[in-house]
Amino acid sequence: MALGFSMSLMGQVLNVTSIEQVNLPDKAVVAAISPQGDYLLLTSATNQGLTKLDLNTSQSQVLSTAPSSGHNVRISPDGQTVVFRESSFNDKHLRLSLLKSINLGTGASQVLVKPTRDLQGYAVDATSVGAVNKGKYSNKAIAGTKAQKLPVLSINKGKLMITVNGKTRNLSPNGDQYSYMWASLSPDGSKVLYYQAAHGTYVCDLDGSNVRKVGKMRAPVWYDNNTVIGMMDLDDGEYIYASTIVAATLDGKVQTLTGDNVIAMYPHATAGKIAFSTPSGEAYIINVTK
Repeated sequence: MALGFSMSLMGQVLNVTSIEQVNLPDKAVVAAISPQGDYLLLTSATNQGLTKLDLNTSQSQVLSTAPSSGHNVRISPDGQTVVFRESSFNDKHLRLSLLKSINLGTGASQVLVKPTRDLQGYAVDATSVGAVNKGKYSNKAIAGTKAQKLPVLSINKGKLMITVNGKTRNLSPNGDQYSYMWASLSPDGSKVLYYQAAHGTYVCDLDGSNVRKVGKMRAPVWYDNNTVIGMMDLDDGEYIYASTIVAATLDGKVQTLTGDNVIAMYPHATAGKIAFSTPSGEAYIINVTK
C-alpha cells in the first residue's frame, strides 16, 4: 500500500519516489534492512526475537526468539550473515549477552562471544566480526579462514570508545561528561556518526577531531558517506505523538522525508531504500534516488 506524503525542504537531499507499507506477518519493529534491500530483519517492541522477512516473496524465517536479539543487529556486506546478541540470566539473576552469527545460506550458526556482562560493541565486514568485551578486542572469521582486525565503536559507561588495530581508547569527542549512543562508522570508514544525549547528532573524524553537528535528529544512521538519516520525534513526557524521518548532508542541507500522517521512527537505510517503523507495529519503506 502506498502512503501519501509531504516534504519540508531546507535543501534537497534525496528524491522520494514512493513510500510503501510492508505487509508484515504480525506487528513488529524493523531491526535492520539488508545491504541489497531485499529483506528486513524484524523484532518486537522490546527487541525480543529476530525474524527475516523476504521483501520479494513475503516469506519469513525466525532466526532467534531470545531477548535482545533485535538490538543493534549487524549484517555482512553480502547480506548472507546476520550478527546479533542473545540475552539470558545467570544464577544471580544478572543479565548476560552472547554474540552470535547465522549464515542465511547454509543455516550454520556460531557463538562469537560467550555470555558476558559487558559486551560493549561489535562490527562486521565481508569476512570477519570484531567485538569489544570488557574493553578487550577479539575477532572471528565468518567467511574464509582468517579474521581481519576491524575498527569497532563501543560504549563504556556512556563514553564513546574506538578500537583500531585491536587497541581500544576513549574517543568521546564532545567530552567525557556526556553520554553517547547510536554510534557508527561511515561506509568508507573515515568518519564517526554518534548521538550525544539530549544535544543531537554529530560527526567527527576517527581521531575525534573536526566535530560537526548534523542536527537534532535521533537514532541516526548513514545513507552514504555524506548523508545521514534520522528521526525527529516529539513526546509529551510519556507518549510519542509525532515523528518524521529526515535526511541531512554533512554540509548542512536538511530534508523531511515523511509527512505528519504517520509516526515514523527508527530508520534503517541502504542504497535506494529507507525502512522505518511506527509505534503501532507497522513498517514502511521509503524509495529514494539521489
